[in-house]
Amino acid sequence: MSAGVPQRPPGCSSQTLQKSFPILRWLPHYSLPCLKLDLIAGLTVGLTVVPQALAYADVAGLPAQYGLYSSFMGCFVYCLMGTSKDVTLGPTAIMSLLVSFYTFGDPALAVLMTFLSGCIQLAMGLLCLGFLLDFISYPVIKGFTLAVSLTIGFSQIKNLLGLHNIPQQFFLQVYDTFRRIGETRAGDATLGVLSIVALLVLKLMKSHIPKIHRGMPLWLRLCYLTVWLTATARNALLVIAAGLIAYSFQVMGSQPFILTGKTAEGLPPFRLPPFSNGTVPFMSMVQDMGAGLGVIPFMGLLESIAIAKAFASQNNYRIDPNQELLALGITNILGSFVSSYPVTGSFGRTAVNAQTGVCTPAGGLFTGALVLLSLAYLTPLFFYIPKATLAAVIICAVAPMFDTKVFRTLWKVKKLDLLPFFATFLLCFWEVQYGILAGVIVSGILLLYPVARPQIKVYDQENLVVQPLSGLSFPATEYIRDRLYEVALAASPPRSVVLDCSHLNTIDYTVVAGLNDLQQEFQRKGVSLSFSDLQDPVFRVLLAAKFTGPGSFRIQGEARGKEDQQEADSSSHSSLLPAVNNSPEILAE
Repeated sequence: MSAGVPQRPPGCSSQTLQKSFPILRWLPHYSLPCLKLDLIAGLTVGLTVVPQALAYADVAGLPAQYGLYSSFMGCFVYCLMGTSKDVTLGPTAIMSLLVSFYTFGDPALAVLMTFLSGCIQLAMGLLCLGFLLDFISYPVIKGFTLAVSLTIGFSQIKNLLGLHNIPQQFFLQVYDTFRRIGETRAGDATLGVLSIVALLVLKLMKSHIPKIHRGMPLWLRLCYLTVWLTATARNALLVIAAGLIAYSFQVMGSQPFILTGKTAEGLPPFRLPPFSNGTVPFMSMVQDMGAGLGVIPFMGLLESIAIAKAFASQNNYRIDPNQELLALGITNILGSFVSSYPVTGSFGRTAVNAQTGVCTPAGGLFTGALVLLSLAYLTPLFFYIPKATLAAVIICAVAPMFDTKVFRTLWKVKKLDLLPFFATFLLCFWEVQYGILAGVIVSGILLLYPVARPQIKVYDQENLVVQPLSGLSFPATEYIRDRLYEVALAASPPRSVVLDCSHLNTIDYTVVAGLNDLQQEFQRKGVSLSFSDLQDPVFRVLLAAKFTGPGSFRIQGEARGKEDQQEADSSSHSSLLPAVNNSPEILAE
């Protein structure tokens, strides 16, 4: 660039802005057909999110309005910063359950948890730490999902049957529910069962209606559209119908259902999250959250990115995981200013969004607008929504998460994967964080065991040939020494060993030090330890560690640089071995 022309700061480049705000990439190409599809998808998702938000607030142990407070900020932020056209952010069953565990139904704690979770997620995104999610294995995720779906589903049985004062802890909840089954309210139970049946029938209807095509008559296409809209908006239609039934009973002077009750009217105030709660200082509130400060942001990231990756793969586009972390973190930080509890990506609503044909993240703008309209004008009507109907909505939403096919799949693919699966599944019924931690630890042990106990083949030739089938790291030091001692020095008479390094591409100093000690034992026994088919990285490590003794190297490959060859020749290991034939009988593995 010529002198005198000011250069644009790197941080202000158009590429940087487009990376930080992906809306700048697709907005210049936005069209009227896309607007129509986004409008339909956004309104359809909005009809799904409103009844679910009311129901999930109950799972979180919070007043009903907090579900709606949590449902709109993610729609607007994700439109600006999201990299998936399909994902919708908002309250979910899993996140609601975690919030109930760690905030104890205290709205102030829940809102502060949202702010702190957002800060953690934002920091992870800025530091590009999305790769940490790769250490959560599939069996751990499935074990957690199955346990949570069962916990959430059973937690709604009390509302379905009209029972009061049931404990939150899962095992006590099961015990008390069955102990007090005789106190079931007939009205709530009847409405709850009928609601579940209605939702299942509508869902089944949606999956079995034939696809339409241009050759069909107009009336047939209108029928298809009516059935499709009815089935897609089934949650909203069911809640409206149940609310009308409950209102009719109220007018007649009787009420057989337990109702949602009074919901705070109007939009939430925009204010700072509560950094103190009356006389409770900030640090005490943080201590009350405990492990939730680690579990909630991490599980939020895991759920959101897993959903984004799944739909990106299905619809042939790519996402940026670190940008997704930034979008989720900023959503939660800003959400805490409007009294939201922690949110993440919703699989069910994302599926509805994709199936409706959404083109861009702009569909979220219409979803968010519909939620705000509900808060502004419809909250008085929420009083008449029966809790049994909301319980049916939640049960039907989490039922697909209980996928028992995973047992058979893991058994067929790799039986050892059942260990982290069951460790997570069983302990999540006690405490969620213990289940996740146990699953990660068991997965880590399974991951590290081959490192500490690498596979080794032993061939009986003129000398014993020992062939490690993978790299050697420090946890394997004692094991490799014991195996070499066992096959060579413990034999009578002791035998020389050739360490075939054809599969050995990594080695560290601890292993080299162990082999050096073993080399000295070989010398005292009057036998040798030699190396064959050394790969360049391993050869360099041995030279850098100044491996001593009269053993020999055979370097893999003919071509080496002059400097490396001179270095090898000047060492005490310059003699070459003949090529090793690895065809004899395998004695041990």
